[in-house]
Amino acid sequence: MASAKSSRSRASAPSGAHQPNGGAGDQEAGVQLADKLKIFKTENFDPDAYVQSKCQTMNEKEIRHLCNYLQDLKKASAEEMRKSVYANYAAFIRTSKEISDLEGELLSIKNLLGAQTGLIRGLAEGVNIDSLPAGSEGSTENDISNVEDREPSELEKWVEEFPDMLEVLLAERRVDEALDALDEADRLVAEAKQKQTLGTADLSSLQNAISDHRQKLADQLAEASCQSSTYGIELRAAAAALKRLGDGPRAHTLLLSAHDQRLQYNMQVIHPTNTSYGGAYTAALSQQVFSAIAQALNDSQAVFGDEYASELVIWSTIQAEAFAHLVKRYALASSAAAGGLRAAVECVQIAIGHCSLLEARWRLSLSSVLLKLFRPSVEQALDANLRRIEESTAALAAADDWILTYPPTGARTSNRASTVALGVQPKLSSSAHRFYLMVQDFFEDVGPLLSMQLGGSSMDGLLKVFNSYISLLINALPSSMEEETNLDGPVSKLVRMAETETQQLALLANASLLAEDLLPRAVMKLSPLYQSGVMEDPRKRGLERNTRMPEQREWKRKLQRSVDRLRDSFCRQHALDLIFTEDGDSNLGADMYINMDMNSEEQEWAPSPIFQELYAKLNRMASIASDIFVGRERFATLLMMRLTETVILWLSEDQSFWEDIEEGQRPLGPLGLQQFYLDMQFVILFGQGRFLSRHVHQVIVDIIERAMAAFSATGINPDSVLPSDDWFFDVAQETISRISGKARFGNGERESNSPTASISAQSISSVRSHGSS
Repeated sequence: MASAKSSRSRASAPSGAHQPNGGAGDQEAGVQLADKLKIFKTENFDPDAYVQSKCQTMNEKEIRHLCNYLQDLKKASAEEMRKSVYANYAAFIRTSKEISDLEGELLSIKNLLGAQTGLIRGLAEGVNIDSLPAGSEGSTENDISNVEDREPSELEKWVEEFPDMLEVLLAERRVDEALDALDEADRLVAEAKQKQTLGTADLSSLQNAISDHRQKLADQLAEASCQSSTYGIELRAAAAALKRLGDGPRAHTLLLSAHDQRLQYNMQVIHPTNTSYGGAYTAALSQQVFSAIAQALNDSQAVFGDEYASELVIWSTIQAEAFAHLVKRYALASSAAAGGLRAAVECVQIAIGHCSLLEARWRLSLSSVLLKLFRPSVEQALDANLRRIEESTAALAAADDWILTYPPTGARTSNRASTVALGVQPKLSSSAHRFYLMVQDFFEDVGPLLSMQLGGSSMDGLLKVFNSYISLLINALPSSMEEETNLDGPVSKLVRMAETETQQLALLANASLLAEDLLPRAVMKLSPLYQSGVMEDPRKRGLERNTRMPEQREWKRKLQRSVDRLRDSFCRQHALDLIFTEDGDSNLGADMYINMDMNSEEQEWAPSPIFQELYAKLNRMASIASDIFVGRERFATLLMMRLTETVILWLSEDQSFWEDIEEGQRPLGPLGLQQFYLDMQFVILFGQGRFLSRHVHQVIVDIIERAMAAFSATGINPDSVLPSDDWFFDVAQETISRISGKARFGNGERESNSPTASISAQSISSVRSHGSS
């Protein structure tokens, strides 16, 4: 009673009490509200009087507000009570067992006291008879003879016949009549003690008979409950009879034991074999287990109500754990080891489905128990499935010709949304197509298990697989200088080389399309909206962007960083091909500028070969990229800018180059400065709008300033030896037209849609004026 009262007190606490992490203001408000609720905790609280006192001065709106307020208090009280029960399971169970033991001990003490009382009374009557005076012997004999001559009363006859009657009832298993007879006997014993209508010997005999036959009946009922043929109505009747005998804890234990024995008997016909289907085994087993739990709950509720709810929870949890261990051993273990994620997921779904039916009927939550035990096996299957995707992709990459094609005919795709976004169907190489299909299957399998909170680990695992695929793409680049590794060791080098620029750009197309569009769309299958079917409605696909979780956005950024790794390797390789010869000599050294003034022959002005080759490569790749990166022109533009940046940054950070220019034995001469200036002007002109970012433009300006400063150190004004900007523009433009095969455009004409359209060659004038100042 005290525990129930304390529970009510806690349940009536304000909502702020449910927020342990709240601020001081919340705690203060909760204390004030608790003070206001003290009136509800008093023993003499009258709800009708309280409502009448509050409602006399209230209008309809205030009364409704009060009703809503009281409803909220009721819900908060129920929730607090539920939390308190679950939080103190161990204490409740221990207390219940102690109470049951105490009741048994009290009953034993009562029986002993009754027997002792009868014995004392018998001794007292014996002492009184012996202490009678000698003269009264005759009268005593007369009394005895009178008693012997007197006919026994109806009560005395009933007492004499009672043991035989009980023996007959017990032999014929007429339990209800036996219980009624025992109740009647108890009533007569109490009445006889009060009215002294029975002698001490008869009363003691009757009490002993009641005690003996009560124990016989209890043993008979317990034996019947243990029979495998006893179930349903018979089992409930036996438990109810035991409860009526005053042995409720034993009755409930026998009830659960009977259900457990019957469950074990029914499970003997379910034999898992090496060839059996894991889902079929799980379905048969879960049907037996959760049906047994439901029947036990039904029988306990019918006989005992909620009296033994805690024991029911413990027993049901034990049965669920035993079931989970069997499923793990005979169904999940083999699937998990073989990477059969779909089979493992199906087993878990079957078990959770049966468990959910039980929860909906009885509000007994066992799903968390199953999910906790199933999680390691599912994670094992998850890891094995990811390894299979990684190994399959590596094998496909070894035979991939790096030619982009549309999805294979008849292949299952979910690219309709991608088609809408990109305007065309995505083109990928064979290994990328297969990789994406395996990823789709993977997320479809993982999606139903969101309750196991595997979404994060699934995304992390797939990120590792994607990084491994990116490493394969990097190794497919000719002369790759990077030894890629992942968590499991070195990436296999058995991958077909992408020899041509078209094949190399196809590598980037694979990576960028997967990272930017396809994989983020596949991971949306982990969204609760997708699992509920909302995302399949074309009218509601606009919710997609709003349903992306923060971890999904961060995951997409990590994918993009992996693509950047491939892009940087691509740009580094092509930059090195431009800068160095096959023999290891440099095509971009200080000698190519310093030695120009030593040549007395007339100079034919044109940009240096390395920069002409850079422009030719960029122009050629841009033409290929226009066919490959359809709908993603920005990625192609950024790729070309990154390649230009790689070459320019190499020049800017080459210490040996600048040591020779600034501190070498031969200073930079007028012709060398003019050639260097022309090369930089050429890069600015061909890079505008397509291949040059603002950052790289500033780097070029800084490089020119540094070269002009080195030339000024000789005491000559750079402006005195450099032609006008128009001369540089004309020479550079002539070269651009020759390489690209396009007609020259006038000075100042630019592509208006380029990210660097505001940059013009006239900005070099400021460099020259600044360098000469």
